[in-house]
Amino acid sequence: MLKAQYERRGPVPQDVIHAVEFETPQLEAGQALIEVVAAPINPSDVLTLTGEYGQLPPLPAVAGREGVGRVAQLGPGTKEREVGELVLLPVGCGSWSTHVVADAKHLAPLPSEADPLQLAMMTINPPTASLLLSEFVKLGQDDWVIQNAANSAVGLYLAQLAKHRGYKTVSIVRREDAMAVVREAGGDVVLVDGEDLADRVSEATGKAKIRLGVDAVGGTATGRMADCLCRGATLVNYGAMSGEPCAIHPGAFIFRDLTMRGFWLSAWYQQAPEQKRGAVVGEVARLIAEGKLHAPIQATYDVSDIKAAVAAAASGERSGKILIVPRR
Repeated sequence: MLKAQYERRGPVPQDVIHAVEFETPQLEAGQALIEVVAAPINPSDVLTLTGEYGQLPPLPAVAGREGVGRVAQLGPGTKEREVGELVLLPVGCGSWSTHVVADAKHLAPLPSEADPLQLAMMTINPPTASLLLSEFVKLGQDDWVIQNAANSAVGLYLAQLAKHRGYKTVSIVRREDAMAVVREAGGDVVLVDGEDLADRVSEATGKAKIRLGVDAVGGTATGRMADCLCRGATLVNYGAMSGEPCAIHPGAFIFRDLTMRGFWLSAWYQQAPEQKRGAVVGEVARLIAEGKLHAPIQATYDVSDIKAAVAAAASGERSGKILIVPRR
């Protein structure tokens, strides 16, 4: 058995993580041993390794916040799950591992007919996209939403969910070779960011009033997005890919009554009622099983290759997600 562990944090994420062998744990009543099928590397995972994320586990720690696996063994008298079931791993369980131990009652069964690699990515990015579309502005049929970092995992999920719900999207990317994947995901208008963005958005949408902006970049990109929004609109930031503070001219707030909000999924999970959490995750699982929601995958790596996997995930030129898929 192998797990990806780190004892320190540092600016180069692949330098602090390494594969460590461990013995088969002795299960207690109510516990399950799960063979990990797949676990993605998300930006939040990379920021956790560098120490820049908003919630850091005590050290040493096993990395990986989400994934799926199959129940391999049950503790004495445990009846909540069955051996062989495909299950969703608990958030923050240390999923970059060949095996994890979890309380059986906290394991959610998943549809066996769905692609497990797609299901492995369902806990963080799809709910983020779903909630960005629903929690801040009440949108109706054919309403427009504008987002940047549109070729990111959240951006592609947002484009697909918006299409499913009847909304139209303006999707902003930072390079031309990223446009095709967004169009394939259902993006209605796809543009490369630039100083004349507001004029190009207005022309492409027929001067539509855009009431919701979704920003993952920060810096001057936030201000360019603000210029595309109508009076009284809401701009939501959930990331800082530029590494810079959001820069918006005060006139956007003073003269156009813009509202700016932040969103962090971890806080939402902690505060939302269990029924609402279940509804969001349940919708995501159903859409993935139906083939209506998916994300491109660039490469898969074994746990033993964790350094190369993290380096690939931290690269800015990826065309899909990096997943840990343990070899058997």
